[in-house]
Amino acid sequence: MRGRVRVRFLDTRPLRSSRSFRDLWISTSVSQLGGQITNVAVLAQVWDLTGSPVGTGAIGLATGLPMVLFGLLGGTLADTFDRRAVVRATTAGQLLAAAGLCAQALADNRNVLLLLALVATGTSCGALGAPARRTFPVRLLPGDQVAAGLALTNVSFQAAMLAGPAMAGLIIARWDFPAAYATQAVAMVVSMLAVLRLPAMRPEGADAAGGRRRPERGGRRIVLRRPTLWGSMATDLSATLLAMPVALFPLVNEIRFGGNPQTLGLFLSAVAVGGITAGLLSGTVTRLRRGGLVQLAAAGVWGLALACFGLAGPLWPALGCLAVAGAADTVSVVTRSALVQLETPDAYRGRVSSVEHVIGVAGPELGNFRGGLLASATSASFSLVFGGLSAVLAIAAVAATNAPLRAYRTPPAAAKPTVPGVADAAATAGQVS
Repeated sequence: MRGRVRVRFLDTRPLRSSRSFRDLWISTSVSQLGGQITNVAVLAQVWDLTGSPVGTGAIGLATGLPMVLFGLLGGTLADTFDRRAVVRATTAGQLLAAAGLCAQALADNRNVLLLLALVATGTSCGALGAPARRTFPVRLLPGDQVAAGLALTNVSFQAAMLAGPAMAGLIIARWDFPAAYATQAVAMVVSMLAVLRLPAMRPEGADAAGGRRRPERGGRRIVLRRPTLWGSMATDLSATLLAMPVALFPLVNEIRFGGNPQTLGLFLSAVAVGGITAGLLSGTVTRLRRGGLVQLAAAGVWGLALACFGLAGPLWPALGCLAVAGAADTVSVVTRSALVQLETPDAYRGRVSSVEHVIGVAGPELGNFRGGLLASATSASFSLVFGGLSAVLAIAAVAATNAPLRAYRTPPAAAKPTVPGVADAAATAGQVS
């Protein structure tokens, strides 16, 4: 029936139809899992070396600054060189950094600066390759499958968020830090092997022999010139900057639930469970062509859910609100990522992706700082409710002033991928429902 929304499970057409996308998905998934294991190992080792929250806080500097600085540089690289070559080189760098972490743990390193330097090196390599990786799905898949491909990647990320820390705890408890870092090194080897199978991914207009080109001017200014792009990114920034709740979880837990660490863990798990559930049902939204409206609605639900979390007293309603917020976040991320890639000309995709990457990194961190600052001056409940409702109003303002975003439609199935060698598979995929 026309206009009726059908509930569909995860859309797996991209995995079935494109070997190149399968390789990309495997590469990204295993590297994400290895990264989650390493995050826990680094946190535990830094605490073991310093016994200080200042030491563990320094991990944020070792990861946050490289993500922003090298993420922007990675966008320029992605619009200048063969993007496959960029991802190969940066993945190799991550592999070497993982091997270095394993070596320092085997040598019983007691120098926290060396440990943080290796963490910063691995993060820098990942940030350099992130914009190029973001451009791959839109080149490998037909237009109507891009959102589905991004949803598959998001599900693997959510699964890594759930499984990675638990695996890290078991590995460290039984075999100590070297085994945890060795697990990441093995994951990066698998990721590298998958990357080696990807087709060449030169920016449009690049020299076919060398894969190098002079980037078009105004690569990042195009975000401001296209209402769909700035509207989508402004929506995401409004949601994260004004309503990010994670920094308030310990305070809410202390006030309402006696500071039980198990309850604190449930807060984070509830968000992840909501995200995975939305991912498994993402076929419901990835087939919808009104991507702009879907993102606006999902971002608004995120803000409302967190405002309700600020008012919820009993545990189960509070967890339910967080699960709804996690589900809304997944829908918003998937639709935004697809819209940004599809709306950006290929010559600019690397640099636009770097802007999206920085917003995705900096927005939540600044939002957590804002929420903590407001809570210290008022209360956790006020900060959550005020932040959530402020986010809803800001998103409503974007929706009211940005008609192109409201009217945006994803390309039909006839839109083909632009990488040689995958068009036949894409044509077949367009017939699979």
